[in-house]
This record gives sequence, C-alpha cells and structure tokens, in this order.
Amino acid sequence: MSPSPSKSRPTDGRSGTRGQSARARPQEDAIVEVTWCYYQDGMNQNEIAERLGISRATVVNYLAEARKRDYVRISLDTDVFRNQDLARRLVDRFGLRDAVVIPSSPDGAEKSLERVTRVVADWLPWLLEPGDRLGVAWGETVYRVAEAAPRISMENLTVVQLVGSRPAALGFAAETCSATLARRYGAHCVNLHVPLVLSSKDLVERLRQEPVIEAQLRAVANCNKTIFACGTCGDDSHVVHTGLLDRADIDACAAQGAIGVICGRLIDHNGQGLNRDIEDRMIAVTLDQMRNKDMGLLVGSGPDRAEPMLAAIRGGYATHIATCSSTAADLLKLAAENA
Repeated sequence: MSPSPSKSRPTDGRSGTRGQSARARPQEDAIVEVTWCYYQDGMNQNEIAERLGISRATVVNYLAEARKRDYVRISLDTDVFRNQDLARRLVDRFGLRDAVVIPSSPDGAEKSLERVTRVVADWLPWLLEPGDRLGVAWGETVYRVAEAAPRISMENLTVVQLVGSRPAALGFAAETCSATLARRYGAHCVNLHVPLVLSSKDLVERLRQEPVIEAQLRAVANCNKTIFACGTCGDDSHVVHTGLLDRADIDACAAQGAIGVICGRLIDHNGQGLNRDIEDRMIAVTLDQMRNKDMGLLVGSGPDRAEPMLAAIRGGYATHIATCSSTAADLLKLAAENA
C-alpha cells in the first residue's frame, strides 16, 4: 500500500491561492506539511506534532482533511486481490475474464461494501482503454465507486447513463452516478434526459423518436463496457426506495421468481427478465443490451447479494466481478448446491 499525491485542482484555472485569506493560507500550508511529513518522510503523529508545535489531535485532523480534499490518495495493488484464491475460483467456476475479492470486514456488511467499492475505484481505470464507451448503472454501490474514483484523465472515454432519471436518496440517482464518474475521469458524459418511468407506452414511443433522446439511446445501446450492481428483491431494494415498485409489488414479483434487479429490470434465478407491464413504460437499457459486452463489471457485497449476483452471472451480464470474501464463498456454495 502506498500513498500517491493527487493532482492539484485550482478552482479558477490560475493560482490555487487566489482568493484565499492570509489567515486561511497558513492552515493550508500546515495541512500540506503534515501530509508530507507523514506520508513521505515516514514520521509518526507524535513526531510531527513536536516538530510543528501543534497537538497530536491537530495532526490527526489535518491528515483526515488531506484525505477529504484528495491531497493524498491511498491505493492498493489490485493484483493482490485478483490473485486471491477465491478470485481465481470464481473465474474458473463461472468462466469470467477476471475477478477481485476483498477480505470481508470484521465490522460488518457496510464496511465490507466500502472496501469493495474503494478497490473497484482503483481497478476500473485499468479495465478501460481509449475509445471505450462505459455504461454506468445507478444505486448506492455504483455511486460509492464513482465517489471513490481517482481524479485522472482517461483518453477518449465516454461515460453513458444507462437508465432514465428517478428521484433517489443520498445522490444515488442515475445521472449523479454517471456524471460523478465522468468528472473524476475527465470523460465526456452522455446523460439520458428522460424519466425512467412514464405514464404510458405511447408517451415512451413518442419520446424515443425525439432526435436528442434517440441519439442518447443510441449511446446506451452502443456501450461496449458496463459497470453495474444487481439489486435485491426485498423490502429494502433500491427499486422500492425509489418508488419504482412498492412493497406489495416487489413481494408479488418475488413470488413469481424474481431474484434480482439490473438497471430497474427484474430477473429470475437464471438471469432472464420477468417482462412486467411496467417495462413498456420504462426508458432504460434493456437486458439484451446488457449482455455480451467487452466488459460487464458486476460489483456487489453483502449476505443478501449472492443470489442476485449468481443470477446476473447466469444471465450473461458479467464478465468481471468485484466482491468480498464472504460473498464470494456464498456464490461458490450456491453454485455447487444448484449444479
């Protein structure tokens, strides 16, 4: 594990100090000095506090502020997690092109998901090439990846929003996920400027014929790589939280065999769509368009994610997987039980 200083980002394109008060600048200098001493000179927090004449608590706060501002970024060599035994077993068992498996956190599922999304943020740039068209799904998992992504410049990359807009809590909306990732990568962003669900099929067809929307939907169809999660079909599902389905609907769908959700579309245990009436009123990537990509990066972690992820793999949506060790073990166990 090694720290790497991030690129400077002056807000006005000129000097980063312009507009700062004389009082703010010394604190800024102190944060940079503390960060350098800790990450480059290898000094511990007590040594830094003594050298600079500040408290150890201030050193801790300055280091946290440096991370928050992206002055320093801690990255892990993803090859470590690609070569992990569970990762190789996933690749062999499911015929994947690659996988990363992160040790599950002893602090629970939430922390495990945080670990997975941070490593995916470092891994994803290595999976992209100039000219790629990356389709980005929605939801908490994808949003966390976007937020953790490094600020780098990806040559000739286009990021495409895969589903129409729908209100979502905490910034997990589709347009936020795609725009955030595009901004981090310095990529061109194609947003899908329509609602995810409309009131009638006729309105959907009319909107699809609008030249601007037609062009955006062509971009959706022409993505050669995707990053997505496969949601659950329970009361805590993302589609329930966003109002796409209510609890009675999701329970009925689960009774009919629904096990996962990909870009708002329900799938069964074999990854096949349930073809609900509401899908005729949706504007989003289709399940057929999600298959057979150069890369389909499936990201997921948690005790309730193994079954949906297995369904996504069976349906042919994933070529690459990122997960935690406990979820990887659950995937392999489920596959063996259902062989």
